[in-house]
Amino acid sequence: MIRLVAGGASALLLIAALFFIWRSRAEADDPVPPAPPPRSAQDRPSVPPPAASAESRERRRFARADRDRDGRITLAEQLQPRRKAFARADRDGSGALSFEEWTAASATRFAKADKDGSGWLDAAEYEASRPKPKTRPKCRC
Repeated sequence: MIRLVAGGASALLLIAALFFIWRSRAEADDPVPPAPPPRSAQDRPSVPPPAASAESRERRRFARADRDRDGRITLAEQLQPRRKAFARADRDGSGALSFEEWTAASATRFAKADKDGSGWLDAAEYEASRPKPKTRPKCRC
């Protein structure tokens, strides 16, 4: 019985010694390196910041809307793009859009997608009529 207790105690001492050796090595290998010393202003390269354009994005948008370049946007200037779109949709020039005129683009797209002329779209025809994704212009930063 004494042998059994002595063997168990020596096994526990051996495990404890291995644990302490393992912990001492873990503390010796510091995984976080020390922070680099701060650099002075003389050590930094002198790179000027990028120059901002004289005309900001909002200024360019304002310039596009101000058609007569008088520095003011009137209601007529603000509505001009919408008037052009309305005039394109108003096929008969009556000054009012009928339902057929308003849906003409959709009806035309449907007719083009209906390849077999059946009056309905199957899955392949419907997939072909999907609008193309708009490509965004590259950023002019």
